[in-house]
Amino acid sequence: MEAAHISPELPMRWVVSADRTVEIKEEVTELGCDQANERILQEETPPSSITERGTLTETRLKLKMAQRRRMTTQERIDMLTALSENDSDAGNVSDYDSDESWICDTVSSTSESEEGATEVPRSHRGLPRGRRGCGRSSSLGESSAVPAALPVSSPAAAAGMPAMPTASPAAVPRTATPAASPARTGIQETGKDGTVWEIISPGVDAMGRRAAQNVLTETSGPTPYAKRNINSILSAFHLLIDMRMLHHIQRCTVAEAHRIQNNDSWAMSLEELEAFIAILYVRGAYGGKSLYLESLWSTQWGITFFIETMSQNRFREIMRFLRFDFRATRRARLQTDKFALASEIWNGFIENSIACYKPGENLTVDEQLFSTKARCRWTQYMPNKPDKFGIKFWLAVDVESKYVVNGYPYLGKDETCPAGQRLGDNVVLRLMEPYLGKGRNVTTNNFFTSLELAKKLKKKKTSLVGTVNKAGRELPPSSQNLQPQLYSSTILKHNDCATLTVYKCKPRKNVIILSSRHTSVAIGTVDKKKPETVDFYNDTKHGVDVLDQMARQYSVKAGSRRWPVAVFYNVLDLAAINSFVLYKECTGENISRRDFILKLATELRQKHFDQKTAKQQGNAAQPGFSAAPSDTRKRKQCKVAKCNKNKTSDICAQCERAVCGKCTGKVEKRYICVDCAT
Repeated sequence: MEAAHISPELPMRWVVSADRTVEIKEEVTELGCDQANERILQEETPPSSITERGTLTETRLKLKMAQRRRMTTQERIDMLTALSENDSDAGNVSDYDSDESWICDTVSSTSESEEGATEVPRSHRGLPRGRRGCGRSSSLGESSAVPAALPVSSPAAAAGMPAMPTASPAAVPRTATPAASPARTGIQETGKDGTVWEIISPGVDAMGRRAAQNVLTETSGPTPYAKRNINSILSAFHLLIDMRMLHHIQRCTVAEAHRIQNNDSWAMSLEELEAFIAILYVRGAYGGKSLYLESLWSTQWGITFFIETMSQNRFREIMRFLRFDFRATRRARLQTDKFALASEIWNGFIENSIACYKPGENLTVDEQLFSTKARCRWTQYMPNKPDKFGIKFWLAVDVESKYVVNGYPYLGKDETCPAGQRLGDNVVLRLMEPYLGKGRNVTTNNFFTSLELAKKLKKKKTSLVGTVNKAGRELPPSSQNLQPQLYSSTILKHNDCATLTVYKCKPRKNVIILSSRHTSVAIGTVDKKKPETVDFYNDTKHGVDVLDQMARQYSVKAGSRRWPVAVFYNVLDLAAINSFVLYKECTGENISRRDFILKLATELRQKHFDQKTAKQQGNAAQPGFSAAPSDTRKRKQCKVAKCNKNKTSDICAQCERAVCGKCTGKVEKRYICVDCAT
């Protein structure tokens, strides 16, 4: 019995005879117009048939021309029926048995790129899913991996026998790419300094007792001392900038004013110093750090808070004389302390910050660049920072609350650093000293992270997670090479002390994470397949960066040529953030940081404002006092000539000459010049 046959490997071949027209019509109709046209378009002549059968006949050329236009089903049937045995690629009808044996020897292959996917026979590829798996289960074999020849319906089937059922393809599961192939697991690699690493397979930490460095044994949050003393915004601020520090600033400022003026007439009270600090905070909250003082004190465009608190000239005087150490003992203190000009206020702020708050489980250690171009021996240039020049501070920050828990400035080469110890290791150990042995974790960048540091911290029950510099001598050779596939990972372990994750995050970049917190590393199943250590580092690395961003938003900083003033500005910025955290956690009040700063400024200047108001009311009760406000009189040059030709709107109550504040004598709370007073 003659049959039509399609070979799965060689191009399409047809065997047609006169009495098979009905079967061909049924076959083509069942495939549909599009599928039959696809078969004809895919038809090519195998190289071996060119020598055996000669050139194509005219009818064969018509089949080739069918590639250029779409044909109806009837046209295809008529063209196939018109083919003779000599024009057919299959040769004589007697060759059918050899073709069938050739099909039995063909085995379909599975795509290497789709591991674990259901195999699809090559004879079924390119066909609709409904036609896949529809084959004869005869002597060709029972396995679905063997492609079955496309059957041609018999006359009985054409008369109305039911069609064979079709098989639906199996679902293809999605599997994550393994971090390390089983063939590489267990291989040991040695770094340049002799450190041995072993490649391990990824996995999840087994259930059981956690390591000592991963168990927090201390309650985080404000200390009992802070909870007892915080009942207002000002009380939270005074826990960080205490009265001892304010007294020190007051005495140093007054001493400098007496030295410059060469007399003891200039004075400043604590209430006036707090009002001065309040003006700095309001200026930062309103973003006026780059504005001229005349604009802030302008009666038309300025802010009423500045005008009511103190005069512009008084603010300039305090800023001129503002000091944080005594000049008489400075030379001796500089022999042992490079930071002597501002160390008193910085050290006092850090000590108070440590005493008022216990950080959470995760800390971040990084550098902060406080921008200033003041003349200083340790001014740093960092091109990757928003402000390129400034004073660098090493800070330790609580990741959750953004509270500064420790910090100190970078002053160049540290003479106290042990010989042979890296600067990054020394910084982390010094900042983490008050919090060692409590089960905390510290996250660092590649400047600080090292295997030696991880070992030292682990001995003190503290874990370390951070990126590693690729030039580290302890790293294995495989970390220097790019991973074979994007988003692939390799996990290595060193003596049950630390794990090393090499993750290809970009086509030409590897990120290397060292962790003493994770004993094993799990791989994510999402698109980028991030390892567990990478996700943990991304969640805990931002403590100092977010703190710096918060400080810049409402910074009190302004232009200054003296670096101690720049340090004082940074202390005020950090103190505002720390007091904000303490106040919210102790009282539970939901308040924005800007509103907190404005309320803090109001409470800081309240005592000075009350004293100033009482003084003005007392002066108004004295005889000879002019009730006209000073801003309505024209400002004139001081006529007493005991100053540098200052401008003033006040006049002497006796001689009625223009007199400035410097040339005014304190007699019965009236404006009387020093000449009349004597």
